[in-house]
Amino acid sequence: MENMLLWLIFFTPGWTLIDGSEMEWDFTWHLRKLPRIVSERTFHLTSPTFEADAKMMVNTVCGIECQKELPTPSLSELEDCLSYETVFENGTRTLTRVKVQGLVFEPTQNTTKGASVRRKRQVYGTDSRFSILDKRFLTNFPFSTAVKLSTGCSGILISPQHVLTAAHCVHDGKDYVKGSKKLRVGLLKMRNKSGGKKRRGSKRSRRETSGGDQREGTREHLQDRVKSGRRRKQSGRGQRVSEGRPSFRWTRVKNTHIPKGWARGGMGDAALDYDYALLELKRAHKKKYMELGISPTIKKMPGGMIHFSGFDNDRADQLVYRFCSVSDESNDLLYQYCDAESGSTGSGVYLRLKDPDKKNWKRKIIAVYSGHQWVDVHGVQKDYNVAVRITPLKYAQICLWIHGNDANCAYG
Repeated sequence: MENMLLWLIFFTPGWTLIDGSEMEWDFTWHLRKLPRIVSERTFHLTSPTFEADAKMMVNTVCGIECQKELPTPSLSELEDCLSYETVFENGTRTLTRVKVQGLVFEPTQNTTKGASVRRKRQVYGTDSRFSILDKRFLTNFPFSTAVKLSTGCSGILISPQHVLTAAHCVHDGKDYVKGSKKLRVGLLKMRNKSGGKKRRGSKRSRRETSGGDQREGTREHLQDRVKSGRRRKQSGRGQRVSEGRPSFRWTRVKNTHIPKGWARGGMGDAALDYDYALLELKRAHKKKYMELGISPTIKKMPGGMIHFSGFDNDRADQLVYRFCSVSDESNDLLYQYCDAESGSTGSGVYLRLKDPDKKNWKRKIIAVYSGHQWVDVHGVQKDYNVAVRITPLKYAQICLWIHGNDANCAYG
């Protein structure tokens, strides 16, 4: 039943019900010209201490009402926040200052419906998450794009050698977290059918038998092996069914990019709007990855729904998928009640929209799941699960990190 539901969710585009009425779909990815982010100067910084504790949420969040009262950031303020740190696998660190060109300031869009006050929790009401246990789903797109970080977070493959995740998974706003110096990324892989390595030693066992006892010894030896093999097979089956844990291929991270808007280093609070980071893997993978997309408004999301998969800590390393409606939005954040637990932070939030040049539908990442937060909405403290939107500026920055220059980042 669960497999059938997943099949319907992923392979039935077309129309959706909004406010009880049937509407024909008109949801398309539209290419748009991006502002340019140009690297200006790079400075060497002192090596970080890597002593911070992994922190899954910031202390305070400027909510929708708070953001309305904030003045529009100046160009120099944006350039400061979009400047970025790079930490390398040998522990060295640099700061790159950037310039923004061709930026068109857009009006705020804090006009969506609100939600009722809820008590602090990450799973709301009935748990609507799906554990992906079937390898037909687990090792195929889009679930195969999910990765696990050695610091305990999730992430998503966005190129043959890059992973997008949340900045707090590697940096608490002041210093890099413990374990991030030797950061590793776990990519999903198929388990061996035998459930383990090949056993050796059968040739030596045959050599040790001799003379007239050879046949009898071999017969008894084979019977013992058959019995022990059956026991291993039965216990292996039971373990796989009961645990449902995926297997990983772990890869070292070559370098990590974090926007200065998050990595304040004690010079002010980290801004949730910049809770994203890019990891470059030491070795390229051959999996299908998910492309970046610019986050549309709620009205341009099919059913107002978003999707993401991660490794929630309460599900024993299982890959967990969920989808839900977005409740509110600001220019940089999506507020929603997707059921999620710690461990899923850093997951790529995606949509499935129509490709303008083709007749098929395509999934793209439009946000990074940041985690549970209390926010101030209309003077009332409300708790949400929050995702950081991929805006045109953030798209241009991540594109710069991937390619090393802005030549391939004119449109997105």
